[in-house]
Amino acid sequence: MNNEILNEKDYQKISQLSKNVSDLEKVISEFEQIEKLFSDLLEVQDFLKEDFSEEWKKEEERISFELESKILAEEEKLKFSGPYDKLPCTLEIHAGTGGTEAMDWAGMILRMYLRFCEKNGFDAKIIDKLDGEDAGIKSATIEISNEFAFGNFRSESGTHRLVRISPFNSQGLRQTSFALVIVTPIFPESQNQNTDEIKKEDIELQSYHSSGKGGQSVNTTNSAVRIIHKESGIVVTCQTERSFEQNKRKAMALLQSKLKFLKLEQESEKTNLARGEVKTGSWGNQIRNYVLQPYQLVKDTRTRVESKDPDAVLDGELKIFIDAFLEGKILQE
Repeated sequence: MNNEILNEKDYQKISQLSKNVSDLEKVISEFEQIEKLFSDLLEVQDFLKEDFSEEWKKEEERISFELESKILAEEEKLKFSGPYDKLPCTLEIHAGTGGTEAMDWAGMILRMYLRFCEKNGFDAKIIDKLDGEDAGIKSATIEISNEFAFGNFRSESGTHRLVRISPFNSQGLRQTSFALVIVTPIFPESQNQNTDEIKKEDIELQSYHSSGKGGQSVNTTNSAVRIIHKESGIVVTCQTERSFEQNKRKAMALLQSKLKFLKLEQESEKTNLARGEVKTGSWGNQIRNYVLQPYQLVKDTRTRVESKDPDAVLDGELKIFIDAFLEGKILQE
């Protein structure tokens, strides 16, 4: 095959194959490092039989710690058994039923995920946010670019229910609010922005003023983009890039990932289970309840895992819920 007959799709396939080879080489290298550390540990332990000095003891402790850390890291990866778990992802948050209270709750959910990302080394970028009139947000989309991002966040798809005494109710009554979270993997071809398969007649393209940061021109021109896919009803938005064209390319790439994932969901029930059940943000559909009054409890309805420290959970301490989901502790109703 010479360069004259290679087209864009050929180059993308070659690029993906190269990445696959690189990923496999990385896995092999990691296990070779574990093997080498184990060999070094045995050697040091042999020396200790002859010379039980402080120097050799410290070396044994150093190697043991490094070996245990690497083994635990590899065991952690075994949790990610889904076909798309290694991919980056987008995480959307939408205020459900409940007006201002629900928008405030959606804003709390957004902060919770940003804090989780900050604490666990995930690179999170808000690519779209629509603020509420009085508090919180109506919606927001976060792009999480790390490897295994989808695997970590797929458990979060669904409705999150809050029960608390409303700060927006003058009578101090307890109120229930909802927020809907949707997590979608970002596929490699969309990262390469190969959006030729999406026909112009299949979408409605809208522009509007950005409300986010990014410089004076971002907020004074119609640089933000909203794309509506007519057949599926999927809506994607992007407003954080510096120009209309950049936002459009980003939004088209996100739309491509959403359409591909929708197709995969329709083809396979396993994909639905991998993603997590997504319904409307309303009563009876919640995957997790966050109760702040009259008692304090966060409980996952699928795994029954709970925390009596909602403040910590809302500050990003989500790992117990994510791990339980990944370990397959889903209870059958």
